[in-house]
Amino acid sequence: MANVVVVGSQWGDEGKGKIVDWLSNRADVVARFQGGHNAGHTLVVDGTTYKLSLLPSGIVRGGKLSIIGNGVVLDPWAFLDEVKRIKAQGVTIDAESLQISESAALILPIHSELDGIRENRADGVKIGTTKRGIGPAYEDKVARRAIRVCDLADPKHLQARVENLLHHHNALRRGLGKPESDAGELTQKLLDVAPHILPFMAPVWHTLDEASRAEKRILFEGAQGTMLDIDHGTYPFVTSSNTIAGQAAAGTGMGPGSLNYVLGITKAYTTRVGEGPFPTELFDDVGQRLGERGHEFGTVTGRKRRCGWFDAVMVKQAIITGGITGIALTKLDVLDGLPELKICVGYRLDGKIIKRLPAGAANQAAVEPIYETMEGWQGSTRGARSWADLPAEAVKYVRRVEELIGCPVSMVSTSPEREDVILMRDPFKAS
Repeated sequence: MANVVVVGSQWGDEGKGKIVDWLSNRADVVARFQGGHNAGHTLVVDGTTYKLSLLPSGIVRGGKLSIIGNGVVLDPWAFLDEVKRIKAQGVTIDAESLQISESAALILPIHSELDGIRENRADGVKIGTTKRGIGPAYEDKVARRAIRVCDLADPKHLQARVENLLHHHNALRRGLGKPESDAGELTQKLLDVAPHILPFMAPVWHTLDEASRAEKRILFEGAQGTMLDIDHGTYPFVTSSNTIAGQAAAGTGMGPGSLNYVLGITKAYTTRVGEGPFPTELFDDVGQRLGERGHEFGTVTGRKRRCGWFDAVMVKQAIITGGITGIALTKLDVLDGLPELKICVGYRLDGKIIKRLPAGAANQAAVEPIYETMEGWQGSTRGARSWADLPAEAVKYVRRVEELIGCPVSMVSTSPEREDVILMRDPFKAS
C-alpha cells in the first residue's frame, strides 16, 4: 500500500476536503503538513456539513489518527474553538485521535494584529491575506524567535522567550504607532491555554515512523494550492509556506521516500480568492454562473471567489513543480448546461506565445490566455459514479484535460457528497 500526498494544483479551494475525506476511509493516519487556520475544508457527510481549518479532515472518521505536523503554524485559541465546534457535532477529539507536533510554531494575538495592520495600509497595497497571522508567525519561525508548542511545557523559561519575541515586535509596533505588547500579559495567556494544548503534544515524526514501519497507510493533507506556494506561486500574492508535495516530508518529519503517490486536486474550472493575477478570469454571465452553481465562497473568510475557465498551462506547471502523479478533477457538475467550454492552452505575452506562467508579477498580470473551445453538454453529471453515467461531451472534456496537462485523471468528483466519485485508480494501491 502506498502513502498518499494530497495537494491543490491551482490557487486552493479545489475541493481537497471532500477528496481527503473520501481517501481517509482507506487511510490509518491523516497528517496536515503546512499552513494554519487560513485553510478551509468543507466536508458533507451524510447530510452534515463540517467546516475545518486546522483539524485534519480525517478527524470526522472514527478510528483514524489525525496529526498536525511541525510545518503547520497553530493558533491555540482558534484550535480550541474549532475543537469545541466540531465536538458539538458529535465528533470525538482527544489525545488518542489527534496529535500536535511539539515543534509546531504558535500564532499569537500580536501576529494576527500585525497581519491586519499590514493588510490595511494607507497606500492601499494588499496581498489578500486572511489576516489570521499566518505570515507573521512564519516570519518569526524563520527568524528563530517563535514560541513553539513545546515551550508551553516549560513555564520557567516561557516569559524569557516571550520577551525575546517582543523585543522585535514592540519595535515594529512603535514604528507603526501602536502600543507595545506586555510580556507578562502574553505569557499569562499562554500559561492559561497550555493545559488545553499540551495533552495533544507529541513527537509526531516518531509516531509517523512507527506507523510506517507497521505498514499503516498515511495520508498527507495539504492546504491552499500550488500556485500559492511561497517559491513556486504567483509571488507576492501567495501564502507564507510551501504548499507543494515536497513539504509533506519537511512538514511532518517523514523522509521523501515515504511519499509514494501525489494526488493533485484540480477543479474543472479555475477560481481564486483575494488579490493577484488570474489570466482566465471571467467578468461576464458565465463567470457569475460558475460562482453561483459552484457556491464559490471561501470556507474561512466567506469572501466571494473569482471564477474563470480551466487553465491547463498553469495546472501543467503545478504538476511539474509538485511532482503530481495523478489528479482528482472536482466540480465537473458545475459545468453542466453550458453550451461551450474553453480551456487555456497557452499565453500571449508581448506578442509572443508562451507555455508557462512567468515568474515576474508584472508579466503574470500582463499575459493573455489563448483558448481552445469545446462543445459543452446538456445532460447532468451530478452524482455520477461511473464513466457510463457521463455525457459523451463530458468524457471528451476530461480526456482533453488529461492530454493538455500531461497527467492522468485518477478520480472525478461529481457533487459535494462523499461517495459521488468516479474512481479510475486508487492512489493507495498505486505501485
